[in-house]
Amino acid sequence: MKVEHELHGDRKVYSVSAFNRGVASWLTRLPTLWVGGEVTEFRRQTRWQSVFFTLKDPRDGSCLPVSMPRSGFDALRLELADGMTVHVYGRPELFAARGEFRLRALSIEPLGIGALLAGIEQLKRRLSAEGLFAAARKRPLPVFPRRIGLLTGNEAAAKRDFITAVTARFPAARILVVQTYVQGPRAAPALATAVADLAAEPEIDVIVLARGGGSFEDLLPFSDERLVRAVAECSVPIVSAVGHEQDTPLCDLAADARASTPTAAARLVIPDESELRERLSGLRRRLERAPLLLVERKRAALDSLAARLRTLSHQSTLSRGYAIVRTEAGIVRTSAAVAAGDQVEVELAEGGFGARVEETRP
Repeated sequence: MKVEHELHGDRKVYSVSAFNRGVASWLTRLPTLWVGGEVTEFRRQTRWQSVFFTLKDPRDGSCLPVSMPRSGFDALRLELADGMTVHVYGRPELFAARGEFRLRALSIEPLGIGALLAGIEQLKRRLSAEGLFAAARKRPLPVFPRRIGLLTGNEAAAKRDFITAVTARFPAARILVVQTYVQGPRAAPALATAVADLAAEPEIDVIVLARGGGSFEDLLPFSDERLVRAVAECSVPIVSAVGHEQDTPLCDLAADARASTPTAAARLVIPDESELRERLSGLRRRLERAPLLLVERKRAALDSLAARLRTLSHQSTLSRGYAIVRTEAGIVRTSAAVAAGDQVEVELAEGGFGARVEETRP
């Protein structure tokens, strides 16, 4: 690209626009390359056609502005955030209108914890789309499990805390403890196999997956796809008690219930015996009072029925001054039923008398 200039005496003078276009043209000769650094000042707006951030060299603070077309960035499905370490593949360019030098990104790859977080987030979206985390899949925990399976590591704390809490709540509870790797590259497959094996043990009605706190890397096996699928496909309900309250590995989302600690898991899977005994005592007292209450209710119902019968009886009507007139044919209800000279019987509230009809009136 030829850059025009003007002559001022013996000088060649380039305008700012021409200079910027010339430098921009020269930069296009440079090859695409990878640049690594820490993401800072990440900016993304819905209306923008590009996303922008700055790559910083953590060793000396050197900075490089980066832009990437919005469509290409969205296709990568990255959860990019400040502080992540990334490798950016792109080419240098100069935005001629403003004289701004930057790297135009063609691809981005997270590194370190940032890459792990991005991978977990992608797996989370994929498994969620399959329905593994759906609320409809969650099964209720048994009220009185015949046998509790505890899957944990060799660490004493998680196992001790759970067993101590269960024993305090329900001393007769039966627990089958299975210990395996809970961190490192061998943990995920070992845990996945142990989940299936433990569920197959006789009378196991619920499984508790327990591990104490640890670093982000320590808890990675509990977000491994193999273990998450094993938890989701387990034949008995599973309670996940992994890490601390702020930790949420993917197995938490696939489990039927989540507990913040092994002690909290104990409260979910087994009732408190003392509370049960107190409730039973209350029920027994109410059952002892029940027959008396039933008799009282029956007596009250009979009294009410008797009062209604008394109100509806003819004797109650007669006591108010009415009388019943009868002939041999029955009760006289109209004057047409008798004639002058007929003999009738009159019933009163107390006693009665005979009479003869002298006349009838319509």
